[in-house]
Amino acid sequence: MAYDLIVIGAGPGGYVCAVRAAQLGLKTAIVEKRATLGGTCLNVGCIPSKALLHASELFEEAGHSFAKMGIGVSAPKLDLAAMQKFKDEGVDGNVKGVDFLMKKNKIDVVYGAARIAAAGKVEVKGNDGKTQTLEAKAIVIATGSDVAKLKGIDIDEKRVVSSTGALALDKVPGKLVVVGAGVIGLELGSVWRRLGADVTFVEFADRIMPGMDSEVCRQSQRILEKQGLKFKLSAKVTAVDGSGKTLKVKVEPAKGDGAGETLDADVVLVSVGRVPYTDGLGLKEAGVALDERGRVNVDHYFATNVPGIWAIGDVIKGPMLAHKAEDEGVAVAEILAGQAGHVNYDVIPGVIYTTPEVASVGKTEEQLKEAGIAYKVGKFPFTANARAKGNRTTEGFVKVLADAATDRVLGVHIIGANAGEMIAEATVIMEFGGSAEDLARTCHAHPTQSEAVKEAALAVDKRPIHM
Repeated sequence: MAYDLIVIGAGPGGYVCAVRAAQLGLKTAIVEKRATLGGTCLNVGCIPSKALLHASELFEEAGHSFAKMGIGVSAPKLDLAAMQKFKDEGVDGNVKGVDFLMKKNKIDVVYGAARIAAAGKVEVKGNDGKTQTLEAKAIVIATGSDVAKLKGIDIDEKRVVSSTGALALDKVPGKLVVVGAGVIGLELGSVWRRLGADVTFVEFADRIMPGMDSEVCRQSQRILEKQGLKFKLSAKVTAVDGSGKTLKVKVEPAKGDGAGETLDADVVLVSVGRVPYTDGLGLKEAGVALDERGRVNVDHYFATNVPGIWAIGDVIKGPMLAHKAEDEGVAVAEILAGQAGHVNYDVIPGVIYTTPEVASVGKTEEQLKEAGIAYKVGKFPFTANARAKGNRTTEGFVKVLADAATDRVLGVHIIGANAGEMIAEATVIMEFGGSAEDLARTCHAHPTQSEAVKEAALAVDKRPIHM
């Protein structure tokens, strides 16, 4: 069967690409080797983790915060099986939503493992062992990423788990050691800490959330430590001994000098990042070039070196974020339809869904200093925000970075409740090349926490009203 486009992978990048292509009149098929659509994000990533974060946060609120608001309840009891069911129902609803979108847009869904036989040809081996060949004018690789592994540490998804296993534990571990204090580790560690686990992070870098604004990292770590999370920075896990009832986790200094120690754990979560997933696609045989990190090389139009083959999402360079993949999916579909698809990589927000949330878009202070760009800083704490005071969500701040000469907003960093929602207005103003003055003069509803964004923009010019 011949198509205008075959998309390999039905994650956020792939299914969005397929929908946009279909909207533009391209006859489209999507190939997915999972039994369900949605990729890692919907099945074992973004969606289930946020469901558990939400449920565990409410569990903690009921146990520690309700009384302060005059709500008298008995101590909450955890029914982990029911909480896991809540999570699974959310996943199921989202997966069915993607399935509906495929039907609505008349996109053919082919289940099985895909291999690019040649430009324009995709072989799909189904679960029944039978292989069929699909033909298309264009092929888009959107196969996402897989869990990065540590040498010498075997993941069994029972006691030594990846993020996938950490989302499906059937009991709360007494002691949880998380290897890596990045986005995924911090979120999942927070879930199990709220539910009763003793959680220790081992991070190779000298700070948590490597790559984020350093001031935000420091503040976030202080807040998380107050919640009971423990951190061992500039450290590495060199071995996990599972021969006994309790796991023995060997930890050494990252630079290799100094004394090591051994931590006891009931569960170890390996969360050291993700790697592009290209296994079995036949890229080498098809002549598709990869970079030194195993990512597919593409040009500004997402085209590989092989005519007729494109790639998007986690398999190419850039942040491994679902929304980045979605924007690339839309862009490449529009390019294939003869339009001018484009992604602005300078304005892609990132969010860490801890409590409080951490959100960022644009450049950090460290990046601006390294690039030699003169900038101004405006900061405003949530302790001075009326809504935050009333809600007792005063931890954190908003920081706006603006060009010293033009006042153009170069970066915004937020740590606070609902930071993931508030970062959107910063993203919009940066997309339109707006200034801190534009943000400062925009009327914000009162009382809202987003007023802190306006105040931080006013602070760029040293004229905040409420501080």
